[in-house]
This record gives sequence, C-alpha cells and structure tokens, in this order.
Amino acid sequence: MKLASLAQQHPDGKLIIVSSDSSRFVDVSSIAPTMQWALDNWATCSEALRAKYQQLNAGELSDSEPLDEGRLSAPLPRSWQWLDGSLFLNHGYLMQQAFHLEPIADADIYPLVYQGAGDSFLAATDDIEVADFKHGIDFEGEFGVIVDHIPMGSSAEFALSQIRLVVMLNDISYRALGPREMKTGFGFVQAKGSTAFAPFALTPDELGDYWQNGRVYLPLQVKRNGEIFGEPLGQEMHFGFHELIAHVAQTRTIKAGTVFGSGTVSNADPAKGQACISELRAKEMLETGNPQTAFMQQDEVVTMNAFDSQGQSIFGTISQRVTLNHGSNNL
Repeated sequence: MKLASLAQQHPDGKLIIVSSDSSRFVDVSSIAPTMQWALDNWATCSEALRAKYQQLNAGELSDSEPLDEGRLSAPLPRSWQWLDGSLFLNHGYLMQQAFHLEPIADADIYPLVYQGAGDSFLAATDDIEVADFKHGIDFEGEFGVIVDHIPMGSSAEFALSQIRLVVMLNDISYRALGPREMKTGFGFVQAKGSTAFAPFALTPDELGDYWQNGRVYLPLQVKRNGEIFGEPLGQEMHFGFHELIAHVAQTRTIKAGTVFGSGTVSNADPAKGQACISELRAKEMLETGNPQTAFMQQDEVVTMNAFDSQGQSIFGTISQRVTLNHGSNNL
C-alpha cells in the first residue's frame, strides 16, 4: 500500500490511500481517520485499507480524486517518538578522519541512535525556516521506517515483522551548533531542526525487491539548486532497521507510530556523492586540508527523490527552500 495524509487544521491530518502510480487518491478516514490511528489499530484495519488500495488501482472507486502532492503533510505529521540512527558507518568514519576524532568504541557492534523531536514534522515542500544563517544549515538524506507495537526485549527478527511503513526524509541539521552539544554527551537538541518527510509512506511489500533484510535497495538522489549532489545507495547500511529497533527495545517498549531513521545515507564509493554537505566538507578537508563547500543560505533549494528502475518516484519528492525566520511578533 501507499499511504499519505492530507493536511488539515487538525495537526494529525486525514489519512488517504494513493494509487501505485501516484496519480489519484481516495479518502479512507471512514476506515482510519489518521495515520496514527491506523498504526494503533493495524491488526483490525489494514485488510480494509488494502482492499481499498486494490480497488483504487483497478479504477473501481468513483470517489477517487486526482492527487496534488502540495496538499499533503508529512505521512505521519507528528510522532510520539522519533529515533534517528547512524547506520552507515562510512559517514562516521569520514567525520572521524576529517576532524581527528577518536573512534567510537563498538560502533560496528551497537548502532548509534539519538532521540529527536517528533512533535512537528515538516511536509515535503515546507520551507526550511532558520533563525540564523551562521548556524550552518545542512540537509541529510535518509530512509526511515514506522513501526507497530514492539515489546521490550523483542528480537531483530520480530522487529522486522513489525515494520509497517517505509519513508524517505530530510533530517535538517545545524552544523555550527552540533559540536558543543555532542561534547555534553546528552545528544542533539538545538543542532536539529524539524525533520521533513517525502509525502508517501509505503508498506514494505509495496517496495518488492527494493526492500531486503531491513534495508532500502534504492539510491537516494539529492540535488542542491538543481544540481546532483549525490546518489548514495540505501543498501549499504551496516545495520538493518530491524537491528536498530531491537537495540532500542532492549530496555523499553516501543509504541506504534514510532519513527526510526537510518542516518545520512553514505557510501564508500566516492562516485556516489553524498547526502549531506557536512560529508562533502569532510572529504574536502581530507583532500586539501580545508572545507570549501558552504552550508545553505537564503533561497537555496534542496531536492530529494528515490526512483525505481522505470524512473517512477517511489516516495514522492522532497523540495525545500531555505528562508530566514524573523521571529515571533508575540514576545
């Protein structure tokens, strides 16, 4: 299935099903009013949703409508918990080399993860509103998953069976604020902006062979101002999503609707480019001793996509413009 959420005054939006070719949609709020409701009740509502999806693709629904991606919010507009990993070890390795950092002990055994802000996810075309351009505005192309209920102590195998949806995202980062927060050992807060999501969330079976062993077997295409920035492959994750989930579940129960991110998609092959500016700057530091590529500024645009072998956009397009937030008038 391909699911999405229509933006509404209510912060959770309205659940819709999108056709496999992304051309039409149907309102399924009578089955599940919101994405979170569907995830909370997956066992009882997923069959009805799947039946609607089959009818939509067969052209049997008179109430279907043409799809305008601009009307969509993030698939899950807000989440009880957003946990972002660092599953591509190549990215961490480059950072360590460029900044002369000590290797993180057992990083190849225990996945790195931090808890981000899940209360306000951005839609795919929302502006990246920043407080100050000196903060070092960066994009991070990632894949992610949204899970069903997972009890504490669950195995990776069980976690894999509880992955309900696969997504693509831009984890917006403020690089100038990161070093101080990392030194505290408490994780990111100021250094991470609101995360933006591509409009469509797909069930794993919808991906077919592009989903294997808890990994997305697709390149994530990133463009900066219309120019290719990188097309790294999603399958080069050192840990699968199910292994990240089981790691977190060792000490806590994970509720339905929790979102897990892969961390920046990163490949050892330099020809694949990169999915964030920081990684390119690290490569420049290793080659020349100094970073040369600037972070994002006013009116720059970052675009992300993942295409199948026929050139169809799988998750829909992320396209965001950077703009300065002048602050609230209600101080």
